[in-house]
Amino acid sequence: MTETETIAYDVVVLGAGPVGENVADRTRAAGLATAVVESELVGGECSYWACMPSKALLRPVIARADARRLPGLSQAVRGPLDTGAVLARRDEFTSHWHDDGQVGWLDGIGADLHRGHGRLAGPRTVTVTGADGTRKVLTARHAVAVCTGSRAQLPDLPGLAGVEPWTSREATSAKEAPGRLIVVGGGVVATEMATAWQALGSQVTVLVRGKGLLPRMEPFAGELVAEALAEAGADLRLGTSVESVTRENGTVVAVTGAGDRLEADEILFATGRAPRTDDIGLDTVGLEPGSWLPVDDTLRVTGTDWLYAVGDVNHRALLTHQGKYQARIAGDTIGARAAGVPLLETDPWSAHAATADHHAVPQVVFTDPEAGSVGLSLAEAEQAGYRVRAVDVDLSSVAGAGLYAEGYRGRARMVVDLDEGFLRGVTFVGPGVGELVHSASIAVAGRVPVDRLWHAVPSYPTISEVWLRLLEAYRG
Repeated sequence: MTETETIAYDVVVLGAGPVGENVADRTRAAGLATAVVESELVGGECSYWACMPSKALLRPVIARADARRLPGLSQAVRGPLDTGAVLARRDEFTSHWHDDGQVGWLDGIGADLHRGHGRLAGPRTVTVTGADGTRKVLTARHAVAVCTGSRAQLPDLPGLAGVEPWTSREATSAKEAPGRLIVVGGGVVATEMATAWQALGSQVTVLVRGKGLLPRMEPFAGELVAEALAEAGADLRLGTSVESVTRENGTVVAVTGAGDRLEADEILFATGRAPRTDDIGLDTVGLEPGSWLPVDDTLRVTGTDWLYAVGDVNHRALLTHQGKYQARIAGDTIGARAAGVPLLETDPWSAHAATADHHAVPQVVFTDPEAGSVGLSLAEAEQAGYRVRAVDVDLSSVAGAGLYAEGYRGRARMVVDLDEGFLRGVTFVGPGVGELVHSASIAVAGRVPVDRLWHAVPSYPTISEVWLRLLEAYRG
């Protein structure tokens, strides 16, 4: 029998991804003794299988695409990408899947790292079982924060278990480009990975059950990305479902709802996410294992006074940067409650309320062209009951866009609340627009009056001059 050790802390954090790290950073800044429990790599999904490796794969792809649109440079970049060099750079950005640096960072803020599988064992109690079977019991005087993130959700398809399909993890960590790749899905992971692997030498087929790509954005975003994927050589099939999948002599065979038989070397399912809460002891505190955890705006789990769920597990906004934002709110709130400081959770946009989750969530999709948005789409704003007006501008009309690339194609939209006089949402699609999103985030989160935006003068000649074109179109 293994010996059990009990250690008391102020705060115990389950999960050492970016969200858990940021909760720990804020609770340590508040002077609270903090433990962090991690069963895999410190740094989490984002550092090793999502944000960092995917963008490392995509950056050369986008840089080459931009260069090909510039006379004087285009002829110099007509050849293929050096796939080996791209993958090697990707490996550098993942620290070759070693977490020494991030472990050092945790140590630097004074948080204790406990490696092993963490499970709740009743209120304010977490057990940690190490790989060698050793067991520890961690108790929390003030709070336990569940920051275990999400995992790829695979569909229930005949034959799938024996195929060993790719998920986002395999797609971002693959050691070589497959000759043929089927991508199932039309969201962010599907479009980014289709963009990357098509450029790195794979023949990509994208199967989308719905009518278009990027369904959570304005329709024109998915349309422009779809056009570009098709021009790059991908076979894009909308309104197409997968009915079965098998692997025959090493070859993946997918049969569609239309009866088509498609063959590939690998198949990626980018068909949604599920919470990593199935084996963390939720049943010991009266919650359903495997469920998303509902929270209030302080990120405290509904019906508890000690349990927090931060990041993907609460299903508010499955984005690393938004999870880190929530972590800062949660960490500061835990610190304030521990110190007996009055909270501001009823005051929207305060230090203790994650208001941006409802009104100002930003996102950039690193395809070619890039797509970026913040806040509500036109359809979402109308569905919420706001009286709004959409203002659209062709990005190619902006001088900075013409300088950026020959034949620049893009579009911008702002959704104006006609009663309140500020922006409910903004969307950009086009090369280089990712860097425009933060200015839109400031406008939406700050609820800057449209009339005041007229005095925020964009520099000439930059793509950001689209703001002036949008305001001119709004004024008429």
